[in-house]
Amino acid sequence: MSERITRYNPARVYELVGTVPAADPARVDAVVRAADAAQRDWARVEVADRVAALRAAADAVEPHLPILAELLARESGKVLADCRGELGFALTFLRWVAEHAPRVLADTALDDAAGRLLLRRRPYGVVAAITPWNAPIILSFLKIAPALAAGNTVVVKPSPLAPLAIDRTVRLLASALPAAVLQVLHGDAAAGAALVGHALVGKVAFTGGTATARVTAAAASAQTTPTVLELGGNDPVLLLDDADLSPEPMRRLVMASFATSGQVCMAAKRLYVPESRHDEFVAAYRAAAAEVLCLGDPLAAGVSMGPVVTAEAAARITGLVEDAVARGGRALPVGRVDPGADLRAGHFVTPTLVTGVPEDAPLVAQEQFGPTVPVLSYRDEAGLIARANAGELGLGASVWSADEERAFAVARRLEAGFVFVNTHNRTGMSLRAPFGGVKRSGYGREYGEEGIAEYAQTCVVHAPAAFRAGGAGAAANAYPAS
Repeated sequence: MSERITRYNPARVYELVGTVPAADPARVDAVVRAADAAQRDWARVEVADRVAALRAAADAVEPHLPILAELLARESGKVLADCRGELGFALTFLRWVAEHAPRVLADTALDDAAGRLLLRRRPYGVVAAITPWNAPIILSFLKIAPALAAGNTVVVKPSPLAPLAIDRTVRLLASALPAAVLQVLHGDAAAGAALVGHALVGKVAFTGGTATARVTAAAASAQTTPTVLELGGNDPVLLLDDADLSPEPMRRLVMASFATSGQVCMAAKRLYVPESRHDEFVAAYRAAAAEVLCLGDPLAAGVSMGPVVTAEAAARITGLVEDAVARGGRALPVGRVDPGADLRAGHFVTPTLVTGVPEDAPLVAQEQFGPTVPVLSYRDEAGLIARANAGELGLGASVWSADEERAFAVARRLEAGFVFVNTHNRTGMSLRAPFGGVKRSGYGREYGEEGIAEYAQTCVVHAPAAFRAGGAGAAANAYPAS
């Protein structure tokens, strides 16, 4: 009997949610070979017909959204409303790609005095999509949709911590597509290494932590396989002295930190506030949290924050807060607990705001990836920019100000791939805006036209004017003039 991956509910750790088969290296090889064989025919399909198939695939998933959302909530600990939102947004993204891909992927031709130039967008082949547990549906679709539109085939390997909903979703999508164009397999690090290092994989798309990314990139580099990496962040939030601290923006900021229990790469993770407004900010933030942040079972009505994903994650986050307090910080619980919740049944961590913590504390210097966030005060903008840019990560950041021009001026000085203005996290995203990191937060882009082009190689056909009929010619060893 083949080995299986078992997933229990992080909100009720005694509850078995489901299992999926784990692939051994032989199974990985068979799946990749099938994808490689299917890719040639898929690439010959016209782009218009490929995107029509993607629309049909979205239609095949849509009736199943309620069941898929509940399954995702039970396996991951994300609240049910967020799971519904993630699934719906994933289909919206797929349809957006179907609308825009024909134009982005179209050949470009020039014929002028310099010669004739044809730029073609060609697929890579088989794309290996390595996806995490915290948003497994949308983070898989960000790879599946543009890769398929560009004529690649795709093999998805989800995280063992949330394999169930994405397994069903991929199979539903695949039911509307030709055989082996889209497949899913499961496994541990060995299965991931076998997939990433396979000689028939043409590109690797990875979302996850920096440590795993290094291993993934190294395995891909052994085959000189190109990669796109979307990694972690330690996103600073810069509240300028004129920032609006009224309830509505504060509610938005609270959820930017604590949605998915803070387990989001682009969550707001360091809150910088003017020293003169520190106490005002803390009071406003805690008041907003009391309104919108409710800890409890993800399936319960009114709950906006569930458990963290594992016992190890809970222990790590608790340790960060304890360390910050030992260094002189003060941990302030925020939000409220659902009266019907049994917090002893799962991996629940009380959300906290931590004040008075030094800049070198791990809670500040490292990505917390959990329901705790430090508040750091500043006196001048010059020092603020340097502190915000400290560290090796540069995924996201945000600037909050009543003056949009001032906010943009500050944003231009930040070392981040995506800077939000007067919001943060998913409320600041846009389908048209490419997303990705700088520094050690990865490379390549998702979303936007750039996210579609990421899965197509530019190939060139060129006839220089000098050597066309009637051309002036050139010396055999001449450099181009233009």
